[in-house]
Amino acid sequence: MQRSVHEEVDVQVLPGATPFRCSGRPEGHGVGVLLSHGFTGTPQSLRPWAEHLAERGYAVRLPRLPGHGTTWQGLNRTEWHDWLAVLERELHALWDECETVVVGGLSLGGALVTRLAEEHGPRISGLMLVNPAYRSDDLRLRGLPVMRRLVPSIAGIASDIHLEGVVELAYDRTPLHALASMTRLWRLTVRDLPEITQPVLLCQSDEDHVVPASSSELLLSRISSTDVTHLRLRDSYHVATLDHDAARIFEESVAFIERVTTGEGDGDPRP
Repeated sequence: MQRSVHEEVDVQVLPGATPFRCSGRPEGHGVGVLLSHGFTGTPQSLRPWAEHLAERGYAVRLPRLPGHGTTWQGLNRTEWHDWLAVLERELHALWDECETVVVGGLSLGGALVTRLAEEHGPRISGLMLVNPAYRSDDLRLRGLPVMRRLVPSIAGIASDIHLEGVVELAYDRTPLHALASMTRLWRLTVRDLPEITQPVLLCQSDEDHVVPASSSELLLSRISSTDVTHLRLRDSYHVATLDHDAARIFEESVAFIERVTTGEGDGDPRP
């Protein structure tokens, strides 16, 4: 089901926050890849990954989610279904031009593409998740229904990166109305995790200061997939796609895409 999209009229997009789109080439074998960035972030956090996949010939779409890459106040005027609607629009566009489609995401982006996979089943051939967010251990969330009526935002969570000198393009504030909406997405997505039967590549940082390890554990404990590759990232924090292990994520994702879209081989779970 296609959803209505939150309209952003005359918004100024931050430099570097623009979407990435690339049509596939013959060596991509008709495979499309949809990627989603995380909460308060922008396509910049996944652009190197998107470019790597495009260089392999895949059709790649990396949209900017509504409210992101502009102002945190603008994000506070959006909700999770606005973000998902943009991804679903891009997903349908990929289906129009590709034989098979794989989805991937970082943090909130991981939850969003998981939701797409729950809703669309085998039409999505695989999930690539980097530190996906389905829950939080932050005790402040318990008071979020009241807190968001008192203050519009709290300190941001951006740039959790181990690699020195690398900065994530993201807000320095976390808007609370949008955060509350994200928690509602989490509840729905976690409820339906058993609907996930597609192959999964889970890339999880050993040290993540944004999303707790229990988030990935929750995913692994509830999905129905029998083909799961669990890649542990020893030298990266939350935004691993810009960190020390980025090249490993990129190469493993290519191997994953090639395997799940050709039907060759079994899962390769690894520590």
